[in-house]
Amino acid sequence: MFTGIIESFGTIKRIESRGEGKVLYIGCDLDLSESKIGESIAVNGACLTIVSLEKNIFKVDMAPETVERTTFKRLRPGSRVNIERALKLSDRIDGHLVSGHIDGTGIISSIKRNSNAVIIKVNVPLNLAADMIEKGSVAIEGISLTINTCSDKDFEVSIIPHTAEITTIGLKRVGDEVNIETDMIGKYVKKILKGSISKNDALSKGKKDISMGLLARNGFL
Repeated sequence: MFTGIIESFGTIKRIESRGEGKVLYIGCDLDLSESKIGESIAVNGACLTIVSLEKNIFKVDMAPETVERTTFKRLRPGSRVNIERALKLSDRIDGHLVSGHIDGTGIISSIKRNSNAVIIKVNVPLNLAADMIEKGSVAIEGISLTINTCSDKDFEVSIIPHTAEITTIGLKRVGDEVNIETDMIGKYVKKILKGSISKNDALSKGKKDISMGLLARNGFL
């Protein structure tokens, strides 16, 4: 589990192909002395597992599913990436709950300045846009951000100078592809309200365990 508060830049040192999967060697400025093999680490918002450590370089494996669903298929040696170590239960949650499981990618369609902020618009598929609300949370490249406005095809976020300086969002250009993770809690609530469809139970016949009527009758609405 992560918060979307980026701790460090990382740099891709080496990439090895493993069929449709990949192995990344990543250098960063973080003190990794407390890290160990098997720990989770977020790279551009994707939760990956450290499989080897050497000073300030760590190695991660990526399954074909991860490569296909993220922007990692476009990484090259020298690419800059955002790094966040896994959340400790004793830490403050300064951003929002981020699982590190990328839902898909979006394309930056515009970048414009508004006073001290940079407004970035990102085009996304309908299935991602459906899980976004105005003033809700979204993770772009692992960065916890607040949605200013959204539609069924895009959304906008404001980037303050500090965020632009310490993350890769300040390096992005129009046309760049970015990793997107929508709000985890919102996705669970949406599924509960819609009801889980199964071919093996009564839900497949249109019945729902939880409905808006049921919530209203029990004082939740």
